[in-house]
Parts: sequence; structure tokens; C-alpha cells
Amino acid sequence: MDRKRQEQTPLLTAMKNYVNSDPVPFDVPGHKMGRIHTELADLIGIDVFRYDINAPIGIDILYKGGGVIEQSADLLADAYGADKSIFLINGTTSGIMMMIMGTVAAKEKIILPRNVHKSVINSLIVSGAYPIFVEPEYDQYLGIANNVLVTEYVKAMDENPDAKAVFVINPTYFGVAGDIASIVEQAHRRNMIVLVDEAHGAHFHFHEALPLSAMEAGADISAVSLHKTAGSLTQSSALLIKGTRVSYEQLLKVYSMFGSTSPNHLLLASIDAARKFMALQGHEILEENIKLAEYARKELNLIPGIQCLNPEYGQNESHGEFHFDRTRLVIAVRELGHTGFEIMQLIRKKYNIQLELAETYLVLAILAIGSRKEDVDRLIQAFKEISKMFFEDGERPILKNFHFDYADVCVRPREAYHAPNKRILMEEAEGEICAESVMIYPPGIPLLIPGEIISKNIIEIFDFYAKSGGTIIKDSPLGMIQIIDQDNWKKGEENDEI
Repeated sequence: MDRKRQEQTPLLTAMKNYVNSDPVPFDVPGHKMGRIHTELADLIGIDVFRYDINAPIGIDILYKGGGVIEQSADLLADAYGADKSIFLINGTTSGIMMMIMGTVAAKEKIILPRNVHKSVINSLIVSGAYPIFVEPEYDQYLGIANNVLVTEYVKAMDENPDAKAVFVINPTYFGVAGDIASIVEQAHRRNMIVLVDEAHGAHFHFHEALPLSAMEAGADISAVSLHKTAGSLTQSSALLIKGTRVSYEQLLKVYSMFGSTSPNHLLLASIDAARKFMALQGHEILEENIKLAEYARKELNLIPGIQCLNPEYGQNESHGEFHFDRTRLVIAVRELGHTGFEIMQLIRKKYNIQLELAETYLVLAILAIGSRKEDVDRLIQAFKEISKMFFEDGERPILKNFHFDYADVCVRPREAYHAPNKRILMEEAEGEICAESVMIYPPGIPLLIPGEIISKNIIEIFDFYAKSGGTIIKDSPLGMIQIIDQDNWKKGEENDEI
């Protein structure tokens, strides 16, 4: 990385120059650089509207290239050790769809973990690719999926030598990263492309104590959510490309399909600014982040009924060869006798603390470059008081554990999505083929996807989430499920079963 070059912000500087020139706006957007005054302007300031411009002369068009956006993208690639980068204004969701659509054609195979984000499933529906799922290691005590063992990936590669690509999550929502370098080595040995969902790992590249980043591991392409942990505005992300296995030109074609023709330049400029900050100050501030997280874990683990995962969790033999993001606080609360959903609601209502997400037995707090010690101290104090409410010395009202099994895939997602369907009660759906995605949000990992067989275990878990206050996203009304109408489903050559 060229630190001197990283001091530049080509896009942000061009926007400043344009606004300071005080142009007469006869282009869109209609607020004409903030000339109307709305309640939003009162709330966030008129400058936001002044800089909300739409690719005027001198600012560059997102899909055209050759101007300040491309220069900024080159700087982002340099910061991450990539060859190319592409700015995204519809989140890593769009980046994942671009990666898959740009590399895997209809009916080609892609090897991927079952705990992928919903955007991957949507990509399979749009592209028509065949998913070859590998199961992640599942922690039954905590109720979370970790990453996939290298041996499972290798087994899938050997059983599917014609697979076009391998998809890796780096890390999971809970900060657990697999041995990505070994996965890349094994995939490349078999001439397979490696795609990486790095939505929660945008900060990895800037500190050696964090898990290995996709680009450092030699992956071909990754999608990074700079807005999650690197300081850009929400919805701004990027694709990073390395080597020649992925066609940059093909990606640009897909890019123009999935991107808005009116991209928000505030989002684009926020990537430019965040990249400079992380390149020049990222290591220093992440060092403080890691120390702050270590302090938080130490204090939280002294509280009765609270268990905050330590970085050594990833090296536990039962969990595989995993690495752990030291800036995440994964806080197990099951010994309080209450679900993570209940604790998350309580801590927001009583202490005005917003956690990232809840799961059955835990809650997640994310430390990032904007975190402060006083915030962490408030979190610790809140858990001390919550412990006094629910945990009694000598008594451990541990929640009942339940077993989770991923459903079996019998029809590729695209086929199931387009097949004739009908809605029935979820409680009556055992043995049916699902025709929609059912996911718990956050994190947006599907409980069911189109083409999977609905099991009794899945029905019980769905019922649990519905009663526990988890947010369930699906097409059909709550309590119902969309299934393939097999009586009216004509199986032809397009109805390829897996």
C-alpha cells in the first residue's frame, strides 16, 4: 500500500470543488442542492442536500469509468491489496449477487455453506446455478453456526470436480472465520474460483491480530461492507478483485444490471473518505478497539450468568480450525433463564442500549472504529444489573436446548421458486418442498430456502422463533408457508432435481 497515495480523496475532493463553485442546477435531484427546506434538512443540516448531486460534469459517472470514481476505486484496491475494486451503493447484498452472476452460469455448480446470507439464495434463483451445500460446524450450546471445516470443503470439491466456484463466509455474523487460506489453496489447485462474503470483515486487512482477509488469503473476489466496520455510510460497500480467474469486464456488465442509474454520491464519497481513514489510521484505532474488547470480555465474564466468548473459542478442538474477530462481543445469556431476544428488548428499553442482534441463547455487540470506553462501561453496568434480576447464587435456570438440523435440498432454488405453488399452514408442512425463503433477521440467514424439504425439526424451530419475538421475513403470512404444488407441477428438463 502506498501511504502517500492514500492521502488522496479524488471523488470527495471533486464534489467539494463542484459545490463550492455554486453552480446553477437545472439537473436532478429536485431539491436543487437544498433550495427547499424540509424537516429532514432541519434535522441533519442543509449541507447533506447540497452534496446530494447526480453525476454532474467533472464528477464522473459510476458506470463509465475513467474519472474520479475510478481513481478512488483504484486507491481502495491499493489499500486492500487487490488489483481492482468496484464501489457498491446497494450494500454487500448487491455485491454478492454480482459475484455469483458474474462467475457462475445457469446449471453450473457452486460449493457454498448452508448458513449463507439470503442474497446468495436470491443469486441462485436469478442465475439458475446448482448449489452444492456444505454444512458449517454448529455449536448446539450457543445455538450458532460457525464456519465450515476445510475437510468438508475438500470433500465437496472432490465429489464435484466440475464445480465452477467455491463460496466462503469470512467471518460469520458472530465473528468466526475459517481457514480461508487453505480453502483458497485447495480450490485453486482444482481450478475453482473463490468468492468471499466479507460483509463483516472489512476491517480485517488493517490489523494483524484479526483473522486473515480474503485478499491476503489469495481469494479471487470478495464483497466487503465498509459501512459495517470501516466507517462509510450505511449501504456503501465494495467488490475487491485479485488475479485473472474472475473477468473484470464480465463483472462490469453485471454491475450495470444491478446498480441504480442514479447512484447516491454521498454514499460513494463516504467510501472514499473511509478508505483514507482506514489506510492511514486503521491500524492504530483497531489496536484500541481490540484492547477495549478485551477489557469488556474480562469484565463481562466476571458477571454471574454471563459468558462472553474469548478469542480462544476459535481454537477449541470441537469447533475446528477457526479464528475469531477480537472486536466482537458474543455474549451468552442462557444461564439467566431468558432468551437473547428477551434480553435484547430489555437492555434497549431499560438502559437505552442498542445491540446488533439477538439469538436464542445470546446477544451480539459489535465494537468498531467509532466505539468508546464509556459505551462499553454502560454495557457492563447494564449486564451487572440484569444479572442481579435473573441470576441467583447457586441456581442456574438454564434454558432448554433444542437441536437444529438444516433441511435437505431436493430441487434447485430457481426451479422451486418458479414452480406452481400454494400456501398451507406451517404446522401441516412436514415433508413438503418449500417454495420461498424463510429467514430470521438479522442476520438474514435462511431457515428454509426454495427447494428444501420441510422437516418436523424446522417446523418446531420456526414456531420457537415466532413465539420468541424474533423477526421472521418471508413471502407468506406468519403461520403459513409457500410450498410447491406437486399435483400441478410438471417435471420437465427444466425441473432438475438435486
